[in-house]
Amino acid sequence: MSKPQEQPGPLIELRDVNLQYEETWALRNVSFTLNPGETRIIFGAAGSGKTTLLKAAIGLVKVDSGEAKLFGEDITGRKEQELYALRSRAGFLFQEGGLFDSLLVGENVEYPLVNRQIAKHEKPVKAEDLEGYVKETLRFVELEQTYNRFPSELSGGMRRRVGIARAIVTEPPLVLYDSPTAGLDPITANIIMELIAKERDTRNTASLIVTHRYQDGLLMANYRYDAANEELVPVGEEERDDPNRARTKFIVMKEGEIVFRGTRHEIEDSGDAYVKRFVRHEG
Repeated sequence: MSKPQEQPGPLIELRDVNLQYEETWALRNVSFTLNPGETRIIFGAAGSGKTTLLKAAIGLVKVDSGEAKLFGEDITGRKEQELYALRSRAGFLFQEGGLFDSLLVGENVEYPLVNRQIAKHEKPVKAEDLEGYVKETLRFVELEQTYNRFPSELSGGMRRRVGIARAIVTEPPLVLYDSPTAGLDPITANIIMELIAKERDTRNTASLIVTHRYQDGLLMANYRYDAANEELVPVGEEERDDPNRARTKFIVMKEGEIVFRGTRHEIEDSGDAYVKRFVRHEG
C-alpha cells in the first residue's frame, strides 16, 4: 500500500461552529485546529458535546453556522456523497468499537480498505495483498492470530484492539477515537492507549480522543513511542508543558462550549471547579 501524502496544513479546522437542537446547544462558538502528529484529549460531562464535536469535524452532523474544514477542504454544507472520499482518509473508533459481528476479524479490518477503493474509485487491490495489509495491521496491535476468528470469540479489550486495527489499516493521517477505553479494566485501558501512542509516534498521526479517563490524557502527554526499542519513553518537560511545543493538549467542554484548552500543566493548575472535575493527579 502506498504511503499517504502528508497534509501540509491543519487536518481539522473548526471556526465559530454552532449547532443547536431546539433550545439545547450541541456546539456553541467552537473553534480549534488539529495539525499532523498532534493529540487533543476531550473531556466533558454527559451531553456536553464531545461526540458531536467529533462528528462535526468529519461532517457526520451538519452545523448551523460557522466553518468546518477537513484536510484543508471546507465541508460545511457539502452533500453526504461528496464527503465519502475525504472521510476515507481518516480513521474512526467509535464507542464499543462498532465491529460487524457477522464478519471475521480479518474481514472487519479489511472493510475500510475496500470502502476507500469504492469512495475514491481506485483500482481494486488483489485479495492476497488485502490479506497482507490486514495481517500486518493486526500484527501492529498484536492480534494477528485472530484473523480467522469472530469478534464474539474475543475479549472486550481484544475487540477494542481490532477496532483500532480497522481504524488505522489505511494508514490515515488522522484518527478519531470516541471513548476508546470505556468499560475496560485499567490494565487493558493502558494497553489501548499505548497502541494509540504507538500509532501517533510511528506515523505522525493526528489523534482526536474523547475520554472520561484522565489517565488516558496523561499517557499521551507524558510518553512517546520509541520505535527503536519498541517501548514508551517519557517526554521532556518542555515538550509536555510548553504551550508552544506541547503536541498533546486538553479540551474541556460544557453545554456545547469549549471552556478550557491547554497543556497538562495548565489543566492541573486550573482553578475552575468544573474543569477540576476531570483532573486526577496520579502519575
